Amino acid sequence: MKKIICGLDEAGRGPLAGPVTAGCVVLPEQFPFEILNDSKKLSPKKREYAERVIKECACWGLGVVDEKTIDKINILQASLLAMKLAYEAMMKKLPAWCTEQGCASTFAAEEISAIADGTFCPDVGCECRCEIKADGTYHEVMAASIIAKVERDRIMVAYDKLYPQYGYAQHKGYPTAAHVKVCREIGPSPIQRLTFKF
Repeated sequence: MKKIICGLDEAGRGPLAGPVTAGCVVLPEQFPFEILNDSKKLSPKKREYAERVIKECACWGLGVVDEKTIDKINILQASLLAMKLAYEAMMKKLPAWCTEQGCASTFAAEEISAIADGTFCPDVGCECRCEIKADGTYHEVMAASIIAKVERDRIMVAYDKLYPQYGYAQHKGYPTAAHVKVCREIGPSPIQRLTFKF
């Protein structure tokens, strides 16, 4: 029996503010794979285009874990939790999507195999392996990285409207000199990760 492969990746482990997000994606056989790459290697315009195509054609899920939970359980555990949430969201869609694709009739855990970017696998209840730089190797993980990155950028742009003095639309919460400077001058914003040094 051919296994269903899903890719898992997160975005936002390094920032000083905002959530960590994760994507989980199963791609159809007839997919324009040439539009995919590690999300960090695509321009914002290409990432957004790829995200639209992925959401139209693939079976996908998104996980979001906020900064307060990151402070509570640490960024590694929060990243794994975001991937678990993304997997669970994808699994809710998978039966209907597979019926449309004609790819399976049952959905036992042994029929699904997950590939996660990095050195740790989330607890997703199916066969899962992790690999460093999987987001530059496997199309499913590339797609997951794009879903995660575009959504996180979207969230941070929305936060920029609430807290414009912090410049979130520009640096997305990453530790740029400008971000560190404003935090030291006026204090942390309401979405700051307080366990991170700034």
